[in-house]
Amino acid sequence: MNTPKLKISPKQYEALRLVCNTLIPAMESEENPQNTGFWRLKATDLEVPDRILELAARLPLPEQNELKQLLALLASPLFGLTCRSGLHSIQQMPFNKREKALQSWSNSRFVVLRKAFNVLRKLTTFFHYGISYNIGNNPSWEAIGYPGPLQQPVQAPKPIQPFTAHGDTEIACDVVVVGSGAGGGLAAGMLAEAGFEVILLEKGEYLSESDFNQREADMIQRTYEQQGALTTANGSVGILAGSCLGGGTTINWTGSLRTPDYILQEWAAEHQLPHLTGLQYAKSFDVVMESIGVTQSESNHNVQNRFLWRGSELLGDTPKIIPRNVEGCSADECKSCGYCGFGCHSGNKKGTLKTWIQRAYQAGARIMVQTAAQKVLVKRGSVAGVEALQIHPSGRKCRVLVKAPCVVVAAGTLHTPALLLKSGIQHPAMGQNLFFHPTVLVSGLYNQPVNPWWGTMMSALNDAAARLTDNYGVRLETPPVHPGLWATATPWQNALQHKAHMLRMAQTANFIVLTRDKFGGYITLNRKGNVAYHYNLHHYDLKHLLAGIEKAARIHLAAGAEEIVFPHHQLRHVTGNTNESALFKFFTQMPEWGWKPGQFSLFTAHQMGTCRMGGNPKTHPLTPEGQVTGVKGLYVADASAFPASSGVNPMISIMAMSHYTVQQIISKK
Repeated sequence: MNTPKLKISPKQYEALRLVCNTLIPAMESEENPQNTGFWRLKATDLEVPDRILELAARLPLPEQNELKQLLALLASPLFGLTCRSGLHSIQQMPFNKREKALQSWSNSRFVVLRKAFNVLRKLTTFFHYGISYNIGNNPSWEAIGYPGPLQQPVQAPKPIQPFTAHGDTEIACDVVVVGSGAGGGLAAGMLAEAGFEVILLEKGEYLSESDFNQREADMIQRTYEQQGALTTANGSVGILAGSCLGGGTTINWTGSLRTPDYILQEWAAEHQLPHLTGLQYAKSFDVVMESIGVTQSESNHNVQNRFLWRGSELLGDTPKIIPRNVEGCSADECKSCGYCGFGCHSGNKKGTLKTWIQRAYQAGARIMVQTAAQKVLVKRGSVAGVEALQIHPSGRKCRVLVKAPCVVVAAGTLHTPALLLKSGIQHPAMGQNLFFHPTVLVSGLYNQPVNPWWGTMMSALNDAAARLTDNYGVRLETPPVHPGLWATATPWQNALQHKAHMLRMAQTANFIVLTRDKFGGYITLNRKGNVAYHYNLHHYDLKHLLAGIEKAARIHLAAGAEEIVFPHHQLRHVTGNTNESALFKFFTQMPEWGWKPGQFSLFTAHQMGTCRMGGNPKTHPLTPEGQVTGVKGLYVADASAFPASSGVNPMISIMAMSHYTVQQIISKK
């Protein structure tokens, strides 16, 4: 069956083809004549334009229309005016002028043009380097040194049989849980084991070891929000969030960190939440960490983590081990753990899919997948249930009405406030205070194999700069790196430079700078219910981010890197033999490079705070118990309940908060 594509005109399609082949053309390299096949491979050889249109066909209508308008501009003579090339469409330009036009857009003073460039750049590079087929690998991988999938998926029966509606359905239960991630999966398990009749709604697929094929583009499109293509409204922040059974815990990087005590104390004092520093809340941390098998015993360092550890020590910092929620990975020295961002092939990752959701199912809970909540029903100040829409694999849609006197919304920071607002539940702060842990990648090129896709995703942590100003600062960790996402994070200054940089991927170690943001963004809903996410990095948080970039670069240099590549689109870099005087000047000038939206690669894997908990009902949509203000029986149990950003990878923080909230529900039984 042919995959549907976004319908566009022949001129728009030709414009898309030309853009893709300008970003990744067939070319020769005099400096690097080997790997001829790699250099001659262009985007259309891998049908990248068609893959983009297939992805776009599954995006919300506003994003589809934006892409159509962008392609119409490229195909119009007006395109030339946007890059000072006269009245010329992209079809009328030779390659060198097309390349200069894209360079112009990348650093335009107009944010809309920077957004357009980033959309085209990210989609093209992601598919060109990330796509593969069921038989055979991407033809660029051999030159890069990337092995592709290590093994075929394990053929094993799925232990959960989801509940399927065979037509419009009305059912009843004690509690509906919306969302199955760190908060929702745990809530469903706790409530089912406490004797409640539970229905768990998850809008994503149910995938298990038999589905996790270790193919980057395929798995990201199946397990991430908007197929991994979600961004803020201005395109400046790439948003990585899970959308499958188990949510983010199915595809996260296994870092399992408690909320630091000083942050709990801050939340308790500033948001009237004294229980956060009490013994009962501490017990919630202990329970959830034990339930998902958090230990340090399998936090083996791969090459990236060894560089972070060694460089930190050489600079006088004290790095720390990151605990992980896995069991059995050390048997092969955690060799395949680097692929677990696409779902754990071995089943060793103990996210909610393998723990709390399984426990919920065994206790009698009904699990409904590919079932999106549409509205929370409220009658006379009390919750009455949830209206949802289930989509069958055939495409058939069934309306589902679940009646229940208790609803736990755990749809995630991006969706929980939107669902509540669409349900007519209003609060001035609902959808506000959107925190991102804004994150950048700082890469070090080494004169030895690194193979950043091998081994433990993250096991080393440098938190020496976590409190640069009061409780705000940065933490440094390592990410798992695969060709598609790395290509999107790699600065594109021209086609030759980007291809040359991709060839050094196997010798590149990567650190992420994770910023605890003090100033957040917000969400909006249009009249049709479409959600948009708005976030501009505040200068207070940018100052910390830049300090983190400098620290990451210095750690790379201490560890022996030959060159550091920064996340700025103007391709800033320093070499390993740069003296301290020149380094000082370089970093002193860094704030002047230009850090406006779209001028550098910024992403978020942690979204928090849009429906925050607190003791003041005027400023906080949730009570300290997690109940929505003014609606009896309606609770929130996900990261949207955070009063502020957590400062650390939030899975354990979410689970502890959910555990506490669910205890309040159970106590009222």
